[in-house]
Amino acid sequence: MGGAEVLDLARTAIWVTIKIAAPVMLAGLAVGFLVSLFQALTQIQEQTLAFIPKILVVFLVLLLTLPFMADALAAFMVEVSERIVAG
Repeated sequence: MGGAEVLDLARTAIWVTIKIAAPVMLAGLAVGFLVSLFQALTQIQEQTLAFIPKILVVFLVLLLTLPFMADALAAFMVEVSERIVAG
């Protein structure tokens, strides 16, 4: 495996990581923003109010996107295996 192939594989790995992490991170970001906005508007500074909705939404998004994540990782593993076999 040459330098160009290693860089291509690393670039693919980074994109797979972004595709897998993006739904969860964006959902957490959106809920965090909404909770922060709600806290700023109502002047409620409860610490648990910031974490509980984010935890629930992240868990729900993980449950919903788990098949997509598994497919993306399986496809990447197949690509890596094919490159190993090809030499």
